[in-house]
Amino acid sequence: MSSQIPETPPTAAHAKADTNSLGELLGDLTRDLSTLMRQELELAKVEAKQSATRAGKGGGMLAGAGVAGHFVLLFLSIALWYALGGLMGLGWSAVVVAVIWGIIAAILASVGRKELKKIKGMPQTAETIQEIPPTLKPNGENR
Repeated sequence: MSSQIPETPPTAAHAKADTNSLGELLGDLTRDLSTLMRQELELAKVEAKQSATRAGKGGGMLAGAGVAGHFVLLFLSIALWYALGGLMGLGWSAVVVAVIWGIIAAILASVGRKELKKIKGMPQTAETIQEIPPTLKPNGENR
């Protein structure tokens, strides 16, 4: 039996390192790193735009809830005024309108909060940036 360990076949990276000069290899590394950084920047832009869109939707819903809440206060005030002033049907019709606005405000606030909770920042960008340092280590070593 032979105790020799068989040699592993050279990889494409080994072949490239044997045939290219150090300057060419450094140029390739710089170009690849530049491409990687540009791609990360584009990913960050897309994720930021997506988060801003969701924040805008949620903010708009909450603004609508604020307007609807204002109408609740207005109609409840008018209803109380009519109810105390006339003690007849005119005041109670204003209460019905105020209750309807209250329901609308509750729905808008609920939908707006759900939209704002969906915002997760830039998860893909954070994940891929964390992968960059291990990629630059020789022989794919990870700590």
